[in-house]
Amino acid sequence: MHRRKLASILAAATVAAGTALTLVTHAGAAAGATAALSNNWYASAPYLMPQSNNPPDPAAVMAATGQKAFQLAFILAPDGGGCSPTWDGTSAVSADTTVAGVIGKIRGAGGDVSVSVGGYGGTKLGQTCSGASGTAAAYQQVIDKYGLHAIDFDLEEPEYENDAAIGNELGAAQILQRDNPGLFVSVTMPGTSAGTGWFGTQLLDKSKSLGFTPDNFSIMPFDGGFDGASSQTSALEAFHSLLMSHLGWDSAAAYAHEGFSGMNGKSDAAEYFYQADFQTVLDYATSHHLGRFTFWPVNRDRACTTTTDNGVCSNVSQSDWDFTKFTAKFAGATPPTTTTTTTTPAGSCAVAAWSATTAYNGGAVVSYDGHAWTAKWWTYGDIPGGGAGVWIDNGAC
Repeated sequence: MHRRKLASILAAATVAAGTALTLVTHAGAAAGATAALSNNWYASAPYLMPQSNNPPDPAAVMAATGQKAFQLAFILAPDGGGCSPTWDGTSAVSADTTVAGVIGKIRGAGGDVSVSVGGYGGTKLGQTCSGASGTAAAYQQVIDKYGLHAIDFDLEEPEYENDAAIGNELGAAQILQRDNPGLFVSVTMPGTSAGTGWFGTQLLDKSKSLGFTPDNFSIMPFDGGFDGASSQTSALEAFHSLLMSHLGWDSAAAYAHEGFSGMNGKSDAAEYFYQADFQTVLDYATSHHLGRFTFWPVNRDRACTTTTDNGVCSNVSQSDWDFTKFTAKFAGATPPTTTTTTTTPAGSCAVAAWSATTAYNGGAVVSYDGHAWTAKWWTYGDIPGGGAGVWIDNGAC
């Protein structure tokens, strides 16, 4: 699933073992600790890599979108082994100042963060720590260091297929939930057209056997043969059925504990998800009262200009932070309206603007959103850059 680039830019540091203290007793001592936001913000927090993949200025994103929270990724075991938390496997949490500075900037702008543990790639603490209690103690160091009010368990391959490791992760989540009253806990897993795969259903069964109920279970419906919003909402509906059958919840409870974690623009498997797709899934999430709506990641919530690196731009036509505005809307915010003024060189975009009420034959050329577009085939009402894939982007004009 998430083919996430963990190109960390910091050197490894030595970890000092810390004593696990509860959020209630220690949060006030953590640098930059702040009061918790309402849970709708943690439920909407989009992922952000704070150390790699050309991280944006989070305060600027907040000002442009109204988003107040971010999901910082990822906490892993050290690349050299051991049971101590690091950023991306290389930067010891105990010695960190870089991510702490990012968190301070977000909180200074009136926001907050959740921290995501796991992700795709790297070695997870559930694989290296001794049991659930040892795993929980490692994560408690992260909660204490940053005065966290929220944490995300992103359980993916290869740990996802390791029953003992998943037991450590879920058991640790349960311990943290108990020892840190009010802690918002999300669990994220791969998505399939059936909702989730066999390992996902085993994860649900293990959660039930532990008596562990997070704030939500979220699926990632991308990198698995998905095609636009309709395939994603279908997967969410299938996952809703799995939550009912495996956890014994009624329909309303299942929806309330269900979440969506998407990917904006071009996915790692060359699927495309446009702004219109996000709007459709957002409408589904709000109408069914889902418990979470997020995406991977803010680092690539911008158009590609000098590069097509999928880790730092979306490879679809967009304005900066278009997709983050959807998470802010899920939280109940109205994103600020921005006006972009562009100067068009003489002779450029000389073709007529696209019209929703005009039928176009294949080969027709139009202008839309500052780009020229060529129709692949006959089309009517399909927005250039939209999910139908009718239009070829000829570039800025």
